[in-house]
Amino acid sequence: METVDTTERLRQLRGLMKQQKVDIYIVPSEEAHSSEYIAPTDARRAFISGFTGSAGTAVITQEKAALATDGRYFNQASKQLDSNWELLKQGLQDVPTWQEWTVDQAAPGDDTPGSTVGVDPTTITAPEGRKLSEKIKKKGGKELVAVSDNMVDWVWGKQKPARPNEPAKVLGLEYAGKKYQEKVEELRKELDKKKAAGFVVSMLDEIAWLFNLRGSDIPYNPVFFSYALVTPTTLTLYIDESKLKEEAKAHLEGVTIRPYHDIFSDIAALVKEQPTSNGTKDAASKPKRKYLIATKASWALSQALGGEENVDEVRSLIGDAKAVKNSTELEGMRQCHIRDGAALIEYFAWLEDQLITQKTTLDEVQGADKLESIRSKHDHFVGLSFDTISSTGANAAVIHYSPERGNCSTIDPKQIYLCDSGAQYLDGTTDTTRTLHFGEPTEMERESYTLVLKGHIALDLAIFPKGTSGFALDTLARQHLWAHGLEYRHGTGHGVGSYLNVHEGPIGIGTRIQYSEVPLSVGNVISNEPGYYEDGKFGIRIENIVMVKEVETKYKFGEKPYLGFEHVTMVPMCRKLIDVGMLTGVEREWLNAYHREVLEKTKRFYEEDERSRGWVERECAAY
Repeated sequence: METVDTTERLRQLRGLMKQQKVDIYIVPSEEAHSSEYIAPTDARRAFISGFTGSAGTAVITQEKAALATDGRYFNQASKQLDSNWELLKQGLQDVPTWQEWTVDQAAPGDDTPGSTVGVDPTTITAPEGRKLSEKIKKKGGKELVAVSDNMVDWVWGKQKPARPNEPAKVLGLEYAGKKYQEKVEELRKELDKKKAAGFVVSMLDEIAWLFNLRGSDIPYNPVFFSYALVTPTTLTLYIDESKLKEEAKAHLEGVTIRPYHDIFSDIAALVKEQPTSNGTKDAASKPKRKYLIATKASWALSQALGGEENVDEVRSLIGDAKAVKNSTELEGMRQCHIRDGAALIEYFAWLEDQLITQKTTLDEVQGADKLESIRSKHDHFVGLSFDTISSTGANAAVIHYSPERGNCSTIDPKQIYLCDSGAQYLDGTTDTTRTLHFGEPTEMERESYTLVLKGHIALDLAIFPKGTSGFALDTLARQHLWAHGLEYRHGTGHGVGSYLNVHEGPIGIGTRIQYSEVPLSVGNVISNEPGYYEDGKFGIRIENIVMVKEVETKYKFGEKPYLGFEHVTMVPMCRKLIDVGMLTGVEREWLNAYHREVLEKTKRFYEEDERSRGWVERECAAY
């Protein structure tokens, strides 16, 4: 990983800050990809800091610069940040959050007044903006101000990548499983229950899902820049019309199409039409209905609607609905994971043959390229769902490592190889991690792998009452590592979209407090991915995609359903890394059953491929 010299970029940014009378400037992270930015916020933050991870917030003062990120990226950030930056390792004891660091920097000193903090209001949520503003003022800082033109974009200038202009495409009913008109009517029923004037949709994946459209505006995520406004009687899509070809226009018959940037003026005008208590007698007799926006919607959107007087911030109604897959989407996930599993099996068999039999020298990018080419042969393949993490040895300890072409390591068959990869198919999204060894693993590597596997199996076998959250299940995956004094610094599971974002809310399995807010439901699709990492040595992660289903139990205390998981990923575990003596009878039974299932569901792909068939049969042999 290369370190970028950010000295000149920071000098220019600080000059602009002085012009705008801003003492501190924030470049927030936005993993969820809302529609409210010109270049992805993560790209802006990567440009100004040099850190390319998907989660991180940069804060710049006239004298200092800090980058805050979580445990997934400590290793990566320490390698990529230059001497201009201080790394704030979020979650560690005595390390301030980026908000706390900002507030401290804004506080007055003995000889200095409080500072003004600036942020592009389209890159921070309304709740975040309010909370930060309150904290700044409470500690003596001046205020948080909205800077409408993003200052990083000014510095970036002509080097900033142009916005994509690929057309949005219709996703057929054979993949979507439900007409968009039905989804809209279900949303309107929710609006009626909440007595809302309408819902302003700003999350790109939610708009794509709602209208059964897919695009390619953001790498790996089949979305397109847009907004939508749904009221009890109207349906408006804000999008550059050049993105809608004849098929899409015909598909959207009855939907009002408006220019993308008109959303702010349009909703401001709508709010002015609302009756108020100071209006006429007729107006006053009608209770004022508020507009709904998601809690992840931007501060700019809230401001355009007039703030809290006219807005209710809610967990997105569409996000909740989208996370519960219909029967067509669930079957699509099953089928695409079988094809994807076959691709991974073919790749691992090829890689072992190249490294061990052919003695070929391959680097991490060459491995990733080969895997993509194998995937692309399979039905309904569209592209990758994220950058392939093809990592050897110590690189595998970098949780979200991304090999760089021409600047990556040679795959060493004597060290652990971790491959975390996924693809977008018309019928679903995949995300699979396997950790392999082509030589002789150390005792610590085998022990660590087996402890991770035991946690993976424990979560896969979990049965829990309806109403249980992923927050409550997280310890199942960590228990065996904890018993040995080991741990991993990332979540255990994230929601997965249906030919959409590979990371999808609102559900998840982990220690984040938001994972306690939404219980798991039948139809949720989520990852199961415990791991363990030794910095500078190796990394281990095992990831399957699982779907929540109802299960039969002998009793049903409380007369409520009990739920469990159905795994859909079809790739064997690494035989060389398993210490069978550490497994219980139940765990061995699970492993043998899983491997029988892998063989049965993927065997049709290897009828003419002796190498792949031999590899998978060996790896899936019964214990």
